[in-house]
Amino acid sequence: MKRNFSLGLLPVILTGAALGSCQGNSKQANQKPNIIIILTDDQGYGDVSYHAHHPEEVSTPGIDQLAGEGVIFTNGYASAYVCAPTRAGLLTGRYQQRFGFYTAGDSREGMPLDEITIAEILKDNGYSTGVFGKWHVGLEQPYRPLSRGFDNFYGFLGHGAHDYFDLNCDPSVLDNCIYRDSVIINDIGYLTDNLAREAIGFIEENSSGKPFFLYLAFNAVHWPLQAPEEDIIKFNNENPDRNIYLAMLYRMDIAIHNVVKALKENGVYENSLIFFLSDNGGASKVFANNMPLRDFKQSTYEGGIRVPFVVSWPRHYEHRTIEEPVISLDILPTICDVLDIDLPGDKVIDGKSMLPLLEGKQTGPLHDYLYWDGNQDKWAVRHGKWKLVKNNRGEIELYDLETDISESLNLAETHPEIHKNLHAKYKAWRSEMGEPMGR
Repeated sequence: MKRNFSLGLLPVILTGAALGSCQGNSKQANQKPNIIIILTDDQGYGDVSYHAHHPEEVSTPGIDQLAGEGVIFTNGYASAYVCAPTRAGLLTGRYQQRFGFYTAGDSREGMPLDEITIAEILKDNGYSTGVFGKWHVGLEQPYRPLSRGFDNFYGFLGHGAHDYFDLNCDPSVLDNCIYRDSVIINDIGYLTDNLAREAIGFIEENSSGKPFFLYLAFNAVHWPLQAPEEDIIKFNNENPDRNIYLAMLYRMDIAIHNVVKALKENGVYENSLIFFLSDNGGASKVFANNMPLRDFKQSTYEGGIRVPFVVSWPRHYEHRTIEEPVISLDILPTICDVLDIDLPGDKVIDGKSMLPLLEGKQTGPLHDYLYWDGNQDKWAVRHGKWKLVKNNRGEIELYDLETDISESLNLAETHPEIHKNLHAKYKAWRSEMGEPMGR
């Protein structure tokens, strides 16, 4: 179903006073850029309509606008094949395995308190900081958002899924209560809409002051499959569950559109550095589409780790596509590079600044090797076009992603030296990582 936005048809979720007309020049022309990370949950690689060969029923004009005015990374990766570890890596710029964060269950313990987050770095450099959505990297008080560099929080701590309509607190499951800052609240509405509402309120409150960091971490399109009925009936696939997923995607896309609209109408869009990506590959449980990739979330094949990945900074970057692999770990060092902030000196930062790629100063690989490991006896390493995979069945396979993006032809036997080299690289990397928290 193709669609475009009409003000008469859009659900209005903007808050506060009516916004004025879009300003031609940013209010922050001489200020540091605002930093915005929009993270989706379990979204399929093929479930964005800026992809040329997306499924016919997928239409995401809100996301497409970011892609059309920004830089698309076709080889963009999450650092894990499940939600929480990717979030831990994104916030620190480090392979989360370095501090033992391998699995979704590690979110119960949380990131070690000596890890430094993007929010802490930006707050120390004069930014207002807000996180809205799914936290999923620590449940107890010292590990919560307001203790990790954020001034404002609306959302839930985790672990895992959250009902989209029932936003009342169950005292027996405090990790799934809705928090406003440090206070548990009961709320009404549809959670995806509410996250956009809160993000827009944060934008309105901070657009005239110091620069801000907005981390909008949707739980959509994660299970449970729940969407407003008026959205579900817009889709007519044979699979009714896929229709609900598409309705959830539709609603999230509107939310993203409204957040970008608020940036524009508050005069800060041109000077906002925006990162958009998913936290792992699309999940089979919600009938996501990862075409043309193999497999889904929970897998070290491309369908488990390659994600939609866009970087937009309208004042600086024109639309184009970059094929070089990047990973979610690269966001923190890119932000620090843009702002000329030193990276933490006592930590190994595994991410690399994407600025050389974004500015066209580098055409070769940003990373020599990329690694994935969830401490479940399945892992992967990528070097250039080559990828070595240990799959869910314990088999080690080699693929040429340049000619075989769907990982259909195992070349391990025909290229034994590449197989041997990549396996050795993986073992050396893994030996540097920390002991798993779960032990």
